[in-house]
Amino acid sequence: MLLDLQSRPILAPDRQVLSELDWSEVASMWNNNDLGQLHDWLNERWSRLIRNSVLGQTDPEAELLQALAFATMALFFTQNQNQEGALLMLDDAVMVLGKYRPSYLGIQIEPIYANLQELRPLLVGLAPDAECPVWPFVYPKFEYANSSAP
Repeated sequence: MLLDLQSRPILAPDRQVLSELDWSEVASMWNNNDLGQLHDWLNERWSRLIRNSVLGQTDPEAELLQALAFATMALFFTQNQNQEGALLMLDDAVMVLGKYRPSYLGIQIEPIYANLQELRPLLVGLAPDAECPVWPFVYPKFEYANSSAP
């Protein structure tokens, strides 16, 4: 087995990831229930941030992106008969989002957090492949500074 010991450039810390994000893209995917696509979008930016930040996964901005990805997957899973996955993702999201309430970086965290808190008891005890416990399934719009969401 050969090791590649060739030096590689170290990227400069990237502290501009979230400030460069177009939150209108997030809002559009969230509000249109394009949650699988949104999860991938968030995960891509989270990966870039932890790779380039000195703080890695403990970077507050990385934590926020990951928590939003967890919330996204919880909402996606509950709609797609994966209640066990929804509950796991929901618990992870709530644990982190609670630190950023009521808002952080212009994002209204409180409505997302409150909705997850309301959803949790409805998921507990459901069969893993049960239908979504809420019909019609409605969750709060993604709101951020400069958004026109009501």
